[in-house]
Amino acid sequence: MKVAFNLLVIGADIGPQHARQLERLKALGYDAVEVPVFSGKAEHYAALGRLLADIGLTAGAAAVATPEANPVSPDATVRARARDHHRWIVDCTAAMGGEIIAGPIHSPVGVFTGLGPTDAEFDRCVEAMRAMAEYAAPAGVRISAEAVNRFECYMMSTIAQASAIFRAVDHSNYGYMFDTFHANIEEKDPPATYERYHGEINHFHVSENDRGVPGSGHVPFAAHFDALRRCGYDGWLTVESFGRALPELAGATRVWRDLFDDLDSLFAESVAFIRREWAAAGERLA
Repeated sequence: MKVAFNLLVIGADIGPQHARQLERLKALGYDAVEVPVFSGKAEHYAALGRLLADIGLTAGAAAVATPEANPVSPDATVRARARDHHRWIVDCTAAMGGEIIAGPIHSPVGVFTGLGPTDAEFDRCVEAMRAMAEYAAPAGVRISAEAVNRFECYMMSTIAQASAIFRAVDHSNYGYMFDTFHANIEEKDPPATYERYHGEINHFHVSENDRGVPGSGHVPFAAHFDALRRCGYDGWLTVESFGRALPELAGATRVWRDLFDDLDSLFAESVAFIRREWAAAGERLA
């Protein structure tokens, strides 16, 4: 099990200017980071990967689909751009030495048709996810698509929807993510849902109900950690919190107020909480 931190709360373009914060994360006990892969060239990510390796942090990618490169679009030209965009994400992640690509790569956040997903959109999504998994496999990069709540996405909002796509993709390099923030909205019993589908889930986001510091809200983390340990989870536990530092990200995530005192408090309190809860779950199940 690795404790990781999603760097979107720091910025969308991570580089040497963030070395001090990356070193702080390592010093606090983090094992890995999810790096936003939203723009730039593979060479940039290769240099970042060397920096992360020197610090001692494992790399992963946080990535998204875009409206201009929508994998489920009825327009074949748009879907072709989506295929190229997916390959670019894989190439950048591989250059960085990344292990996993995680996020809503199946369809763009904030784009709606006014209806639920159609059979044709389902088929296009499956085709795109399978192609991405196949392309990423030789590079040793795993794919983890994120189920995102219905207010942000309609293609994959519930774990049941994610499972249906997973089973249709049917590729060993493809899985999907469980995010406690989204599950808190969509699932009747989130820890039980994780247990039911755990064999298909290959990534886990630790995110509070308000996107603030994990453990400061009402997400039932003790039950989540019990379920993770019962099911033998040994992947990443990634802290995902959002702030107002980036106006475009704050607007996209609807963050209009401060959710933590400062970044260092967020870093320190989050890793301490995860380590403490993980150990406590082990003791309860011993």
